[in-house]
Amino acid sequence: MASFASFVEISRYNLIPLSVTSLCGCPCRLLSNKTLIPTRRTPKLKLNFVFHGSKSVFRVRPTSIYVNRRLITAVARAEPESIDESNAEEEVDQGTVLPTTKDSFSELQHKSSQLRKRIVFGLGIGISVGGAVLAGGWVFTVALAAAVFLGAREYFELVRSRGITAGMTPPPRYVSRVCSVICAFMPILTLYFGNIDISVTSAAFVVATALLMQRGNPRFAQLSSTMFGLFYCGYLPCFWVKLRCGLAAPALNTRIGAGWPFLLGGQAHWTVGLVATLISFSSIIAADTYAFLGGKAIGKTPLTNISPKKTWEGAIVGLGGCIATSVVLSKIFSWPASLVSAIAFGFLNFFGSVFGDLTESMIKRDAGVKDSGSLIPGHGGILDRVDSYIFTGALAYSFVKILLPLYGV
Repeated sequence: MASFASFVEISRYNLIPLSVTSLCGCPCRLLSNKTLIPTRRTPKLKLNFVFHGSKSVFRVRPTSIYVNRRLITAVARAEPESIDESNAEEEVDQGTVLPTTKDSFSELQHKSSQLRKRIVFGLGIGISVGGAVLAGGWVFTVALAAAVFLGAREYFELVRSRGITAGMTPPPRYVSRVCSVICAFMPILTLYFGNIDISVTSAAFVVATALLMQRGNPRFAQLSSTMFGLFYCGYLPCFWVKLRCGLAAPALNTRIGAGWPFLLGGQAHWTVGLVATLISFSSIIAADTYAFLGGKAIGKTPLTNISPKKTWEGAIVGLGGCIATSVVLSKIFSWPASLVSAIAFGFLNFFGSVFGDLTESMIKRDAGVKDSGSLIPGHGGILDRVDSYIFTGALAYSFVKILLPLYGV
């Protein structure tokens, strides 16, 4: 095969050091592995290549380099010598920023996707819960029992997690499952009997006996975490059944009730329990929403170490939004009658919401997890969505059942 020459054009560009071995045309005749170092002598780009360890020097003209027996194409990409070091460093910096920009874009896409999921599933949950509240009776109770069962399972899984078990012995798994079932039946028993004090006491006695009779060494931490689970996940949510289904007195002055279809219960369907539940649910949603927006906008002072992202500024904005929602809805539903009662009701809803949120945050923090579960895409677990409602039901029921008749407002 006829040999041919390769052509490399060099014109006022910086060169990368080349190995002589890479220029060899025949693999059987290796040259010594020495580096060619270009040095600039004059502004006219007159280059000298110096072999390390040797004094031999050969000159390269600015026009071309010829290498026989093998075609080698080398392209040296650089900037003209007019570019100084600062510009070169700036280019390097821009090059290194590119992966970060891609990562930021991917993270932005992920957050956008999570936001869409959060909105879609949030609307779906809101519509479903609103329908269950309006229906009342067994529909509301069974829906609440299902949420209680799922929440109880998440709670006992958190108790058994590594973060909490590092300082205690978790209850046996069969006890956790039995307690989850007991919690799910509590709302149903509340609707049927109206009072579950005896049922809760009996269930607590049975569970405590099972823990004390287990093999090994029973621990007080097992008993305390289990009893709190029965109270937190089972007993407290039952107050929503008492509020929605137990307070059956009609809200006579409600304008919406006057035009409510007869097939859906007519005006008698709009009871004090229904109105109070709707106002309470709406106030909790407003409290969470306004607290989140206020914290994002002007939040600076941390509220507590339990949840560092919560701020005093966000809490104040949330309180204002909660009270405003309670007052506006009280005017729409004509209940409660006085402005003072509406403000007090909104304040109790906000306090119960924050207390429940911080309690669940403390449990998750001890468990070392961010979310209680992954049941609801974009929202986490069921406890992450209902934590603000757990204590609020008891406060709302006590307000309507005790405070309003006591003070007559």
